[in-house]
Amino acid sequence: MRPREAGRRAVAGLLVALLAGCAPLTESADTIDIDAPSETVSVLAAHADEPTAGPTAASSTPPQSGVVASKTPVRDVGRRMPAAKRRLELTDTITGDISPKSVVASGDGLVLAQNMMYRHTVTAYDRAGRLRATIPDEVDLSAFGVDGYGGTHRGAPVEAAFAPSGDHAYVSNYSMYGPGFGREGSAVCAPGDGTDHSYVYRIDTATVEIDDVVEVGAVPKYVAVSPDGRWVLVTNWCSYDLSVIDTEQGREVRRVDIGAYPRGIAVDPASSTAYVAVMGSTHIAAVDLDDFSVSTIDGVGQGPRDLRMSPDGRFLYATLNAEGTVVKIHRRTGEVRARVSTGQAPRSLAISGDGTALYAVNYHSNTVSKIRTRDMAVVQTVDTHDKPIGITYDAAARKLWVACYSGSIMIFKDTR
Repeated sequence: MRPREAGRRAVAGLLVALLAGCAPLTESADTIDIDAPSETVSVLAAHADEPTAGPTAASSTPPQSGVVASKTPVRDVGRRMPAAKRRLELTDTITGDISPKSVVASGDGLVLAQNMMYRHTVTAYDRAGRLRATIPDEVDLSAFGVDGYGGTHRGAPVEAAFAPSGDHAYVSNYSMYGPGFGREGSAVCAPGDGTDHSYVYRIDTATVEIDDVVEVGAVPKYVAVSPDGRWVLVTNWCSYDLSVIDTEQGREVRRVDIGAYPRGIAVDPASSTAYVAVMGSTHIAAVDLDDFSVSTIDGVGQGPRDLRMSPDGRFLYATLNAEGTVVKIHRRTGEVRARVSTGQAPRSLAISGDGTALYAVNYHSNTVSKIRTRDMAVVQTVDTHDKPIGITYDAAARKLWVACYSGSIMIFKDTR
């Protein structure tokens, strides 16, 4: 089945609840309309990264500044115990002038949080949670060889991914703001509707500064770098496609049609196939990174949002935001082996270094679920501040970082 056709059919058929993943924090965003081929289908979800007056914290108000709420340091109990048998304990909370949409650890001690259009920054931290730098999203496009745009422009950082070498990180920008850009992104959109294209920023991790920009599609969301470091892959929400950036050339070399509302990406260990969660459907697209042909894993569930892969490449794990579940998929056969309910609107996933545990943020439940991958059982649930939306696991430190849209980052230690 062609991915664009499958995406449109699925959007028309879902009727209730799919998209979530980028909602502004206003209650008015809880009901949105999703474009369908011949009609508008009303769905209940909380997608929508479009600008609002800014995020507002609800019931779980975090502390107001700095790195706070530090508990007694957790004793290291050794590295042989599987992550699934450990327990999460809150060790630190980071606050300040942030509104983190996502958070990602390099594995080498650097952590980036993307603060969208609400703060127009990326904040960089060391492994202990100390602020290393605040990176404004303001750029002079002409300084990077982009013609036709005068003056300076601002972005809206959404997601980030590190190169395997660790020397660079790539950050997607929901929209660009400034001269020459007029129609910013929205939750409800389609190819050809006039939504502006955007850019991915490259950040030098040594200087913690933007050192390049690459044009991509309309409303870029998730970013992934192939394990071999050759490709940067970017899902474009409003143009329904995948941007393929050649890291050597520093430019987009291909655009691959995916289907309605592509989101999360996972690449196999051999860098041969990229899997893309298609939120406007019930399937996952599989992109061959040799010839860029597309096939699908069908029937995984409504509104797949984020993806992770087991370290050995055997299994895919997907959050189904609309269903409130996380599923385990056999990569070779496409069979859904197990599913588990975690909470309301599971958004993003992280996986432990040993592959024995998944961690899912439940956006409307204000919790994180720890899932044993062997049998997909929830083995622990911890409370978070309001609107947990991003998550990353620093395997070397056994620390789980949780980005809460309401204005904080919570750091948990995976201990005995």
